[in-house]
Amino acid sequence: MLRVRMSAKDAHYGGNLVDGAHMVHLFGDVATELLIKQDGDEGLFCAYDMVEFKAPVYAGDYIEAYGEITHVGNTSRKMKFEAYKVIRTLPEISASAAEVLEERILVCRATGTCVTPKECQRYNK
Repeated sequence: MLRVRMSAKDAHYGGNLVDGAHMVHLFGDVATELLIKQDGDEGLFCAYDMVEFKAPVYAGDYIEAYGEITHVGNTSRKMKFEAYKVIRTLPEISASAAEVLEERILVCRATGTCVTPKECQRYNK
């Protein structure tokens, strides 16, 4: 799990909206951690099978990104990812107002496949 605050530099569109591709970037970091734990190597991200953007993310929001390995092949690792907004900004109150959400909001989910070449796998040989 990664928790990250979206900054003003992450905002790509009007109204401080963060580019959805930023969630995909977070999923790549989660995948790298999962592969290091699984194989002792960063591996390579090959493909996303599905990416769904479910809710907007704004500068100042806090996002938690989760992932898990759902299938381990010879060299491939299938994964699923989810990103949730856990703190949101309240610009209508003031420039620095924010609140912790009682219920986190799913902002993005995805599935994909990573590969760790056999010669790079240090665990479970």
